Amino acid sequence: MIFGRSERGKPPVEPVTLKILVAGGFGVGKTTLVGAVSEIRPLRTEELLTEAGRPVDDTSGVEGKHTTTVAMDFGRITLREDLVLYLFGTPGQERFWFMWDELSEGALGAVVLADTRRLEDCFAAVDYFERRSIPFLVGVNCFEGAPRYPVEDVRQALDLDEGVPLMMCDARDRESVKEALIGVVQHAMAYAADRRQIVNT
Repeated sequence: MIFGRSERGKPPVEPVTLKILVAGGFGVGKTTLVGAVSEIRPLRTEELLTEAGRPVDDTSGVEGKHTTTVAMDFGRITLREDLVLYLFGTPGQERFWFMWDELSEGALGAVVLADTRRLEDCFAAVDYFERRSIPFLVGVNCFEGAPRYPVEDVRQALDLDEGVPLMMCDARDRESVKEALIGVVQHAMAYAADRRQIVNT
């Protein structure tokens, strides 16, 4: 099927649309991830880092970063003809966290990006989704030159529950990002099914 049109007389498929958040610390690759996989030109709300922000913008480990997301990134990917994901990248800096509550409204789940050089930067995102019972997957973004650790070591360092999926990914690579997104959708569906079972027993 060509998206939005029927093929050989078949009725058009009305796709299910799901909202997925992309969260994590400053400079972890959220904007890159959304851009790598979006089939539309991504909406970005980036501003240049300025001298005025130097006291509050910790750029250690990401010294080459010159912009920051101040509201959100937005992209879209069609996984199947009947399944479309809307991606919302959250701002990573603490002074813009007030946006998170708005962005998380109606979200099926989230991908929390982590950088092994600044692992503590994703603690706030992990805590946020745990407290709100929003299912999430942790994707360790494999930066060049960053130390590589076994998945279980990263899980232990983040104090993640066994049920939270954790995987290595490359935010620049479309296929790698798709795997992470499919993973979070599957996890969120299983999470919802488990909760329904608990309610019905």
